[in-house]
Amino acid sequence: MTMSQHSGNHGVPQSQHLVEHLVHLKPVLLDGTLGAHATMALLDTVGCGLYGAHQQWGRILRAQILGEGSRGKATLFGENVTVAPSRAALANGTSAHGIELDDIIQGALVHPGACVVPAALAVAEEAGASGERLLLGIIAGYEMMARLGFALGAEHNTRGYHTTSVAGPVAATVAAGIVMGLTVETILSAIGIACSSAGGIKAFTQGTGGMVKRMHAGRSAETGVLACELAQRGFTGPMAAIDGHFGLLEVIGGPDTDVDALTNNLGNDYAIEKVWVKAYPCCGLIHCVSHAIEAIRKETALTPADVQQIVVHTSRRAVEHNGDPNPQETMAAQYSIPYCAGAAVVKNPRDPASFDADGLRDPDIRRVAALTQLRIDEKMDALYPAHFAAHVEMVLKGGRRYERTVIDPHGTASDACDAAEIEAKFRLLAKPAKDAQRMENVISAVRGLRGASSVAAFSTALHA
Repeated sequence: MTMSQHSGNHGVPQSQHLVEHLVHLKPVLLDGTLGAHATMALLDTVGCGLYGAHQQWGRILRAQILGEGSRGKATLFGENVTVAPSRAALANGTSAHGIELDDIIQGALVHPGACVVPAALAVAEEAGASGERLLLGIIAGYEMMARLGFALGAEHNTRGYHTTSVAGPVAATVAAGIVMGLTVETILSAIGIACSSAGGIKAFTQGTGGMVKRMHAGRSAETGVLACELAQRGFTGPMAAIDGHFGLLEVIGGPDTDVDALTNNLGNDYAIEKVWVKAYPCCGLIHCVSHAIEAIRKETALTPADVQQIVVHTSRRAVEHNGDPNPQETMAAQYSIPYCAGAAVVKNPRDPASFDADGLRDPDIRRVAALTQLRIDEKMDALYPAHFAAHVEMVLKGGRRYERTVIDPHGTASDACDAAEIEAKFRLLAKPAKDAQRMENVISAVRGLRGASSVAAFSTALHA
């Protein structure tokens, strides 16, 4: 059965039914925990972006955009000038996705914040939108990102597509379109434009991974803004580009594509309430390993020289995609279980500095990495992708042996970070960009968005 044969209520394509629901989200939704989750998602993404803006890839993007003389009202993370919304979305999304600490929707295999928040924020600043409108756009973008990720299935990702940059352009379009107040028809047309920019390959996971993976979220955010701006001017796209014939699901999805995931249980709960706020700056598949080693270190005093062997039992996907024993660049190191195991033993596994140039040359990290073996575990594998899991065995000198099994590591919905922890993470990440008072100004402005008539106070705090 082709995707064009699937439809929702009264023959309406399920993608259209989903967009209609998201466009008509009511502000009353923000009164409860949903509003709190939206503000925390915003703060977490901005923290990641402020840190990433001062890394090499962030500096390159900022220099490119400043060199273009881009003009607009959108904040460029790390600068006190404003630029055009699409260019801010590109740079800010790249910065936010640049240190592997941006949030995840578990099971959907996507990073929503770095795609959705930069797009929604940029158009909110340009249009002078209210804080309420910004938060509703973020909730809607996360929902689209999650549902499209689930609908795409996992097989396309296993083949080498990066799901974040497949679903990201569509999610960013929905978020931006809602903040801009576009009609359902205009947003569907903008989605049709955005779907032709969906893609992104995972060559970055091996050896010299380069910087391009970080730009997958930035390009998604940029595409969402540009697609909405074009559609608002009358540029049109196919109206069923997600689940129509030759649409995104049919062309990129695999045999496990599930179009019904676009609308299953729609309106009964929201993805942003179950988001995974990352505690460790590495691929989500490795978090269970970092969590387990962190727990072992809390139980016993050990030095890197004490380690004789580490055996990681985990999913087939993690072993096959995250097994690089000798990564040469930061990106590849963040996708390497052996390297991350070494970093978790030697340094603070939550500190992104573990993956900088000095970390990559650290002989203790490399020694522990070389002692780390990976094994496919049937029980761990059966849990993927709904759950990420690993069983870690560590053997120390003298025969001491420690074991930990972690299913759904800290930060996931089953072991969630609270607001205080997210604010603490923001302070850690924003420290290179802002002094203590300016960090508190940003946090205060985020807290006040629900009742703000515009995002101006938040923007001022961001680029102060």
